Amino acid sequence: MALFFLSVVSLAYAGFDDGKAAYDRGDYAKAYEQFQKLAGLGDAEAQYFLGRMYDGGQGVPKDHAEAMKWYRKAADQGYAKAQCRIGVAYQTGNGVPQDYAEAFKCYRKAAEQGDAEAQCSLGNMYGEGHGVQQDYAEAAKWCRKAADQGDALAQTTMGWAYADGNGVPQDYVQAHMWFSLAAAQGYPSAEDYIDTLAKKMTPAQIAEAQRLAREWKPKGQD
Repeated sequence: MALFFLSVVSLAYAGFDDGKAAYDRGDYAKAYEQFQKLAGLGDAEAQYFLGRMYDGGQGVPKDHAEAMKWYRKAADQGYAKAQCRIGVAYQTGNGVPQDYAEAFKCYRKAAEQGDAEAQCSLGNMYGEGHGVQQDYAEAAKWCRKAADQGDALAQTTMGWAYADGNGVPQDYVQAHMWFSLAAAQGYPSAEDYIDTLAKKMTPAQIAEAQRLAREWKPKGQD
């Protein structure tokens, strides 16, 4: 019985890996075939990817209602990325009525599991006062968690937080560092932010910010 169970699990993993590889290379027909089988068996990750395919019209007609159905199945199993996508839907009103409070709840669930996109989105909800009382300190706290994982949007947000002193003490060196990290990932306009900020800084401050950026590593890595 145990050997049979292990064989089934191994086949499921193999099927998901095949589906993910097909998805990554743009073979959506093959990906859909694999994900649909596994999603029907209750695999949360496959359910999430099936939701993404319906969300983006990848190999299937775009259908936000169908996407939400699969996201919810995965989210009900605690899958953070699916919880985050439901949050996006409620924040933007895409496929569901816009509801900032519900978006906030979904982001929070995913953020507490360590999902960087959800942490950044949660931070921005606090910063904008959407679905929750505006709180710049909480905004900075959650965006910092995402920035520490390498999320470029969160790094840019932390750059502005330090540049303006919103939720954190004003610190041009830290702001320059975070903008530089985002720019290194190709984040739009980050270079412009650096140029604007540099005009307010001394050469020594700029050099220190550049050093910090060179030595920075994502949280959890040596």
